[in-house]
Amino acid sequence: MDKDKIVIGITHGDINGIGYEVILKTLAEPRVLDSFIPVIYGSAKVAAFYRKQLDIQAVNLNIINSVEELNPKRINIINCTDDEIKVELGRSTAEAGKAAFAALELASADLKRGALDAIVTAPINKKNIQSDSFHFPGHTEYLEEKFGTGTPALMLLINDVMRVAVVTGHIPVDKIASTLTPGLITEKLIVFNNALKQDFSIVRPRIAVLGLNPHAGDDGVIGNEEEQIIIPAMKEAEKKGVVCTGPYPADGFFGSGHFNKFDGILAMYHDQGLTPFKTVSMDSGVNYTAGLSVIRTSPAHGTAYDLAGKNLATEDSFRQAIYMACDIYMNRAFNREISSNPLVVERRAERAGRIE
Repeated sequence: MDKDKIVIGITHGDINGIGYEVILKTLAEPRVLDSFIPVIYGSAKVAAFYRKQLDIQAVNLNIINSVEELNPKRINIINCTDDEIKVELGRSTAEAGKAAFAALELASADLKRGALDAIVTAPINKKNIQSDSFHFPGHTEYLEEKFGTGTPALMLLINDVMRVAVVTGHIPVDKIASTLTPGLITEKLIVFNNALKQDFSIVRPRIAVLGLNPHAGDDGVIGNEEEQIIIPAMKEAEKKGVVCTGPYPADGFFGSGHFNKFDGILAMYHDQGLTPFKTVSMDSGVNYTAGLSVIRTSPAHGTAYDLAGKNLATEDSFRQAIYMACDIYMNRAFNREISSNPLVVERRAERAGRIE
């Protein structure tokens, strides 16, 4: 195996959505194998169906039984389903949910034992994947149970102009206020701050914190969560070295372009952060799960059943997810190196002429 390259596990997600379309279109690019070694966890039969359906001739798959058999010069695929699996374009089926979980489970096991450097997950249907083995609202919560580090995982959405994280993720709106606590917000701020440093190489991140209520509560006139929960959490995070300001009213913060002044934005709930994010970059944003011991990214879109099999889906977000996983892997490796032996890095920099 060529260990100069990063090994990326790719889970196929819901087989009736656009997962295979964005995977195959991304891997059809001529120079894709120059940067990483792809291993698809899915179904060779389903991949062949989409390859024909979408007329993607540039992708030739190398079928392997395990990641140890991968060919570093090929696009590898491991069968996680039986040969009788059936594609039903644009439909949510129990069979699709079972296939999505099988791929995720095997890729997670390989990631846990160090056979993969990162995983990129294609979209799942959060309902049909539910079973006795998968009882989570989404990928984030599943991976937190598998690879958590003792602090909450953090859903982080990234594009060219903003990095948005959310305190509460896949929960009903009527449970948001009761879920928010000073301790939870402080933990999320610390995880966010560490991720910006370790995974994105930002030396001193500046994080904007959004309020929960309209106008960030207007000094208690429209709610007291800002005064009683959010501000105390921010003060505690500041004691631990986090640079954060706010809480800001979400509408004015995004509408005025104020978000451009920060390295990260912490929203209180899912749609508060993701609505402006996806308005800016639905087709190119990346979802990254921060706070794990492993690296996981995904495209910032769903199964898009209405587009399945029509050759209309863009692969931009999925492509960005793969290359971001590679970047984070290299950033983590660099940070480990400078932490363990800074003199080595300094001598390398001297030889390169970067230190006078």
